[in-house]
Amino acid sequence: MKVLYAIQATGNGHISRATEIIPLLKKKCEVDILISGTEADVDLDHVIKYRRKGLCYVFGKKGGIDIYETFKKMQSKRFLNEIKKFPVEDYDLVINDFEPVSAWSAKIKNVPCVSMSHQFAILHKNAPKPDKFDPLALLVLKYYAPCKTGVGFHFKKYGDNIFTPVIRKEIRNAQVRNLGHYTVYLPAYHEEKLIKFLSAFKNTRWHIFSKHTKKSFVEKNCWVRPVNNADFLESFISCEGIISGGGFETPAEALHMGKKLLVIPMKNQYEQHCNAAGAKEYGVPVIKSLKDKHFDKVKQWLTTEQNIKVDFKDETDKIIDIVLSRTTLLKKSAKENYTSDILHKAADIFIPKAI
Repeated sequence: MKVLYAIQATGNGHISRATEIIPLLKKKCEVDILISGTEADVDLDHVIKYRRKGLCYVFGKKGGIDIYETFKKMQSKRFLNEIKKFPVEDYDLVINDFEPVSAWSAKIKNVPCVSMSHQFAILHKNAPKPDKFDPLALLVLKYYAPCKTGVGFHFKKYGDNIFTPVIRKEIRNAQVRNLGHYTVYLPAYHEEKLIKFLSAFKNTRWHIFSKHTKKSFVEKNCWVRPVNNADFLESFISCEGIISGGGFETPAEALHMGKKLLVIPMKNQYEQHCNAAGAKEYGVPVIKSLKDKHFDKVKQWLTTEQNIKVDFKDETDKIIDIVLSRTTLLKKSAKENYTSDILHKAADIFIPKAI
């Protein structure tokens, strides 16, 4: 069987999960890899056959998505051209981790496509949602990389086709320890904002990993470094606690290691607020931003013990078998025809002008 494994690279989580999935997948079938997006800070140590720009969000510097820069990058004509020209018909199956080029190309050309992503789990009816409902954001999640079937990853098993997180080997096999510092990964904040807020906690040592700096430096009680997988892992494994955005993999890894965790979901990012709702179910504190009015909540978190540890079992091999077993069924059901008109209409849904 010839399989295309398509990965979204707007963040580091998809890449981290792929490092565990690809070696197992290669034992079972012939695999080519597609990556789209430009925001990941970690590398994938495998041959990548296709790279596309796809659709991606741009992190801002004040806690949210930079809508203007995101709008500029989402050039609909270029994206539609990538979809039309992608040779998805060369594959028996597309395994899709929220990657839009292959998902839409497979949809138009009637190629079997199975989702294997965290986003698929978020859409499940039983998955936690934030108090504030955002129908447009939910529509974006549904049509960004559309797949009719699949398996999802979440903090808990909210359904038969939902599994707990894929934890990378560097975390599973790590010698977890506590050297007393706190690790910070908030890619939507500039390091100047982080230093201004966090340095006020004078007795706390902060390791800040920033997407906005290219050099390491120390200011007050803050040690700032560019995002680097090796350095981040070392800091993360040996920290007392971590302040993270509302992504999925980093909070999941923190829970698995039993690290203190505080979550600050990005503004204008509905998916992260869904993740925050899921983390709350374990008792993880969530705040909206690093504004001064939340100072006391951070102070309370620093001075309070947080004994949350979750043993996320390794089911990756089993999950891959489930996905591959669906190929025959998908081929039988992939007879519904889609026209290019549908592509253009659906693309209008998630191009930023609709936001």
